[in-house]
Amino acid sequence: MSDGERPPSGKCSRRRFLKATAAVGAGLAVGPYVLGAGSAPSGEIRVGVIGAGTQGRVLIQNCLKIPGVRFAAVCDIWPWSQRYASRRLQAYQQTVNLYEDYREMLDKEKDLDAVIVATPDWVHAEHTIAALEAGKHVYCEKEMSNSLEQAREMVLAARRTGKLLQIGHQRRSNPRYRHAAEKLLDEAKLLGRVTAVYGQWNRAKQPDLGWPKDYELDQATLQKYGYASMHEFVNWRWFRKYGGGPIEDLGSHQIDIYNWFLGTPPKSVVASGGMDYYKGHEWYDNVMAIYEFETPAGVVRAFYQVQTTTSARGYFETFMGDEGTLQISEDPRKCRVYAEGSLAPDAWEEWAKKGYIVRMPLAEEETPARSEMDAIVSVYKSAPQVTWLLPVEVETSYHQPHLENFFGAIRDGTPLTCPAEVGYETAVTVLTVNQAVEAGRRVPFRVEDFRV
Repeated sequence: MSDGERPPSGKCSRRRFLKATAAVGAGLAVGPYVLGAGSAPSGEIRVGVIGAGTQGRVLIQNCLKIPGVRFAAVCDIWPWSQRYASRRLQAYQQTVNLYEDYREMLDKEKDLDAVIVATPDWVHAEHTIAALEAGKHVYCEKEMSNSLEQAREMVLAARRTGKLLQIGHQRRSNPRYRHAAEKLLDEAKLLGRVTAVYGQWNRAKQPDLGWPKDYELDQATLQKYGYASMHEFVNWRWFRKYGGGPIEDLGSHQIDIYNWFLGTPPKSVVASGGMDYYKGHEWYDNVMAIYEFETPAGVVRAFYQVQTTTSARGYFETFMGDEGTLQISEDPRKCRVYAEGSLAPDAWEEWAKKGYIVRMPLAEEETPARSEMDAIVSVYKSAPQVTWLLPVEVETSYHQPHLENFFGAIRDGTPLTCPAEVGYETAVTVLTVNQAVEAGRRVPFRVEDFRV
């Protein structure tokens, strides 16, 4: 998972507008996804963490906002991460036992209900399967694994043990994304026939990560746990042994949405990429991929790019249909729905009355702060004539709804939004992009490729 701060939630005027106008009918749209709506647990859910690096600490912080969740143990091979996580938890009156070896943690912490796995991708399977076989439910960060064989073993372990396995594709639990999928696409069919998809995650250039020298791991410890150097340990995402590169680290979040919103995995992919900018890395610093999906309505071609040398236009996904376009993102400022100019002016009023969409205030449309897409489409005669907003405010961080779904499944039997089988399908879709770059040709998928 790429770590970053949550972007601003948008203009205050827009927030007040959405909250006021959504009262007409947004309860219907937002109600099923209200956070914390489940019943209170009869007892605490005791949690252990394997992997307390940057992403592990992000998940810990989000769990601290969820009632009835308490940490009992933290495991990490790096004392620096142990210290950081334990001090953070102590600030919330949660004292934890610290471990270097996950096997010792699982052996001694018999009363854990769940384990969060936030280690580098290459050991996800090892840690997840061990926790499942120890009788714990598991929340495993994405990517499920950088090896499809190991990802497959994770699915089988979840089935064999009967324990829950949630994969950390957090958009699957995001209220805004669920509203778009269930209300705008499935029910209202606002876009008509979807014909094309575009997505990107553009990230500004970054130096390799450093580390506090006082806490540097010695070479013997690094080798014991499979790392060649401290540099590779902290920058593992750039090395083939440990991860899948930016297309996996960043792209899998959004490519997962392609499969979800289109209701099917792809039929093929062709891709290009390279190590064109950074030195000393093993993975492509840029990738461009084109998927072909076969839907009941017809073929959909979906482009995706990940760039690590420019932040141009950030990250978002766009679904384009013959009656409308949906642009969606975890960044609320980028979320828009556009009606095609060929539609009658009142074509979407039915859905506006239901609270599924809210028309952008005219005053805001006319300000220089309009989105880039708003400005571009106004040039064309057939451009969308009305801009709409999604009346779904997400007041929490990105990860909290997904963690709440996981703990709700433990507590109340709520269905997981990203169980192991879904995570595996996404892993196949994403990891094959790197194969397509290496092969330099179109790579077809078979239906059985996505099944375990």
